[in-house]
Amino acid sequence: MIKRKNKLFYFSSFFIYLFLTVIFFIFSISVIEQYARSFYTSVFASSKPQSDKIVEIVIDDYTVQKFKWPWTRDMYTDLFDYFSTYAYPKTIAMDSISLSFNENPTPAELRYINKVSLMKNLVLGFLPESVSQSAIDNKLLDGIDKFSIDAEIRTEFEDSPYNSLLIQSELVKKASHNYGSVNIATSGQEGIIFESIPIVKINNNYYPSLAFKSYLLANSTNKIIIDDDFIIIPKTGLKIPYFYSNGNFSSLIRYYKPIANDYSHISISAYKILETYKALKSGITPKNHPELFSKNADKYINPEFFKDKYVFIGANISGPSADVLKTPMTVRHPGVDIQATVSDNLMNNNILVPKFGFAFIWLFLLSLIAFIIIMRASFFKGLLLILLVDFLYLSYVCFSASNGSILYFATTPVICQIVTAIFAYSFKFLNENRNKEKIKQAMGKYISQDVMKNVVKDIDNLGLGGKRAIVTVLFSDIRGFTSLSEKMSAEEVSMILNEYFSEMEPIITKYNGVINKFIGDAVMAIFGEPIRDENHARNAVKCAYEMLKKVEYLREKWLLEGKPKIEIGVGINTGEVFIGNIGTETRMEYTVIGDTVNLASRIEGYNKVYKTNLLVSSSTYENIADMADVIKIKEVQIRGKSKKMDIYEILRI
Repeated sequence: MIKRKNKLFYFSSFFIYLFLTVIFFIFSISVIEQYARSFYTSVFASSKPQSDKIVEIVIDDYTVQKFKWPWTRDMYTDLFDYFSTYAYPKTIAMDSISLSFNENPTPAELRYINKVSLMKNLVLGFLPESVSQSAIDNKLLDGIDKFSIDAEIRTEFEDSPYNSLLIQSELVKKASHNYGSVNIATSGQEGIIFESIPIVKINNNYYPSLAFKSYLLANSTNKIIIDDDFIIIPKTGLKIPYFYSNGNFSSLIRYYKPIANDYSHISISAYKILETYKALKSGITPKNHPELFSKNADKYINPEFFKDKYVFIGANISGPSADVLKTPMTVRHPGVDIQATVSDNLMNNNILVPKFGFAFIWLFLLSLIAFIIIMRASFFKGLLLILLVDFLYLSYVCFSASNGSILYFATTPVICQIVTAIFAYSFKFLNENRNKEKIKQAMGKYISQDVMKNVVKDIDNLGLGGKRAIVTVLFSDIRGFTSLSEKMSAEEVSMILNEYFSEMEPIITKYNGVINKFIGDAVMAIFGEPIRDENHARNAVKCAYEMLKKVEYLREKWLLEGKPKIEIGVGINTGEVFIGNIGTETRMEYTVIGDTVNLASRIEGYNKVYKTNLLVSSSTYENIADMADVIKIKEVQIRGKSKKMDIYEILRI
């Protein structure tokens, strides 16, 4: 029978370990891993971008203050005209799909469409969608093939869920030369951006992201190769490591630390561009007014600055509709800066490389090492060795991150190792000494440490029941606390009670008392059991007297702190009670019951009637008559008692 129980214990322990490992593995990947990746990504972010040729034009709050929002078509047209007529950047990417057009275009819309048709270096944005077959707009799908990539596929991919796209309008689509997806991947419940989506599959064609299209356009190519691990651009030799999921080819982003506000690259307010455009149109040029276009000029910017640069246009305005996303760098990262960051990664081949296989190898190795250490080393020595292994492992991850690669599950192996260590140590200790588990179970059933010590002496006979004994019961209560608490917040009430109880508990313990329970603002304590004390009545009165002195100190302290004035009343009675365990076999409470307890509570209540602080019964007084000055209160009618009785106010010990 014992062997069967042992086998059951070992097998159940093993399956519990597997279960916990799987749970924590899932929890780590879905929650903890995001924070770890955020930490490594932000700490090892490049201190400055690789390229100074990327410029962000931001429709910011200052721009919105000067021009109404949303913008008119002419404002976008003027912005495009500035770059196509005066500035000549290499590419212009528009991180937006928000413009809508009338079926019969207005003159302003026609000017916008005409300007788009003339800009072969302009990349507009679209958003891939999954819609029902009946909701597909066939007009928008017609002709989008011209925006796809010439992709040579050297592997197989599952069908994409995308079958439509969100785009500005049919007229703009026909006029434009380039489109790129503005979709960006989020990870886990926190929605942190770790990855870009350089390519998206719609139906059977492959379409570039905004940043990737800008890269291809700048290098005058549209041909790529997709194999099992990389997206390859033959003309430039760039290899983008990716992983495929739900029609998206995701690639890790290597972030750069911000150089101004939340922007990692040069950012310029769109207002400044439009002001410069108006000046140029009116004849104010760098040639005839060089002082207005100098490097330190605040009003205008020289168009020569943008020559051969990569421009990204996007909005970053305050409010719920702001185009900001959560990244490892900040919780409000402008979307246009993320696009610029991805473009920089591509231009300079500065992409963060994920390591998938190594993560699972490390997960197995760290768990195995932890198990071996625990089985062969003492607790403290084993703990130090495990911490050393973790330090070396995390140092390796740091080194990898600083050199452009990162384990895709960086901290999950450590989490699983910790689970292994915790479970193994628990199993080891339980297997060596079962009595410790019994003590833990007993401790869960009791509050008082003194009660626990009594239980441990006879732990195998723990059960319901008890005995009769002569004890002294003390009740204390804060006067008028209910009305006081109505004037305070719950937090203030809690702070006062916690401080009050913290001061009372050591006094009760000092006089061999055991706190039986806290009842709101009241305390019930027992003297004489379970701590045997022949002088329990005398010690109870001494305890009460010292409690009152401590309250005087607290009252002065709280008044200085602006807290309410408090008074307490104490009632004490000595007599026979039933003391022991009551409740159920699975949940017990060590307490006292009997008429002695009820009488102590009611005597305490008479402090309110007689404006006193410390009252004792005649049975208690018989034990302390030689040590206290008292006032006798004769023939008090106690509720629940047929006969009147005497009670005593303690004036001084």
